[in-house]
Amino acid sequence: MHFIRIFLLVVILMTGYGCISVGRPFSSDDLSWIIKDQTTKDDIYDDLGEPFRVGVDSGKLTWTYGYYKYHLIGSTHTKDLVIYFAKDGTVNSYVFNTSFPEEKEKWKNRREP
Repeated sequence: MHFIRIFLLVVILMTGYGCISVGRPFSSDDLSWIIKDQTTKDDIYDDLGEPFRVGVDSGKLTWTYGYYKYHLIGSTHTKDLVIYFAKDGTVNSYVFNTSFPEEKEKWKNRREP
């Protein structure tokens, strides 16, 4: 039993002090390429790949791209891009949220065109 505890502690320390990532990192530097009533599911898939989750919200198909980085010690950082599709398969709207410090600062100071 003692050996198992030591082994688990070593594994935790060797993997970034208890850091675990869920999902796949994706670029959120510029989302202006996602255009309502123009960008299609195929466009989204070609650029971002397989969604992390799929679902429905108020009758609209949703695809979620998520990246979640959890730390045993220290801050946890997450980001989500939720895309809502119209019935014709084009983007109806999207929502992006992040707690990654560098992205958060960038988006916090962003001005709409």
